[in-house]
Amino acid sequence: MTTTVDPTSDPAVRQALDSLLLSMADDEFVIGFSDSEWTGIAPMLEEDVAMSSIAQDELGHARALYELLAAVRDDAKDADAIAFDREPDEYRHCRLVDHGRGNWAQTVVRRFLYDTADAVRLDAVVASSFAPLAELAAKIQREERYHVMHARTWFDRLAARAGEPRQRLDAALDVLGQDAGTVFTELPGEPALVAAGILGATMAELERRSRAQLAPILQGHGLRLPARDPDAAGRSAHGDDFLWLWGEFTSVRRLDPVATW
Repeated sequence: MTTTVDPTSDPAVRQALDSLLLSMADDEFVIGFSDSEWTGIAPMLEEDVAMSSIAQDELGHARALYELLAAVRDDAKDADAIAFDREPDEYRHCRLVDHGRGNWAQTVVRRFLYDTADAVRLDAVVASSFAPLAELAAKIQREERYHVMHARTWFDRLAARAGEPRQRLDAALDVLGQDAGTVFTELPGEPALVAAGILGATMAELERRSRAQLAPILQGHGLRLPARDPDAAGRSAHGDDFLWLWGEFTSVRRLDPVATW
């Protein structure tokens, strides 16, 4: 049975929980919005529908996480304000999803690496001592299971095809694989989260578990996951791809910041 923890009772735990929720929400929001760019241009009709559905799921997960974050904070900002009213350098998504959607192979590799990592992270919070997070993680987990299956199917499909499909997959893995571990960038106040039972393990341990899950899949295709780029910022210093995306998803909000949409 999950024991409820009141994060407001300890300022250090509350601040650390803020960092965890923001990082998870921003990951889901950014990859969801980025993948929505495939709507209407995916390689086949079925994937047009599938990617649109997956992107919608991710944006829904982001909204739920932002709403939980708003409830934890006391600054009166709602989920929309947190999602849309920040400057680009205030977003805390991982470097892996900071990359643009690129070609289809790049999107497949990004989704495969992210969904595998996200599944490990959800496992670490689904039994969280903070009941609202545990309950939300369980709901998200049920939907994310299909995202993992979809990404794995396409990854296997491209890896098994000689010629251009495999070449594009290899090129994407060389670039994106270096940032796979950034999903598990150490969070501010992380020891307080683990000690309070809000997070089931350290991010370093979760990264080890994720790499262990990826290893046999990649080895089966004669691939390996590159080491994490030691010079890459984990959840800051976003690139031009994200600056463009930020301009897109905030454009309507910025037309009239005080309007009720």
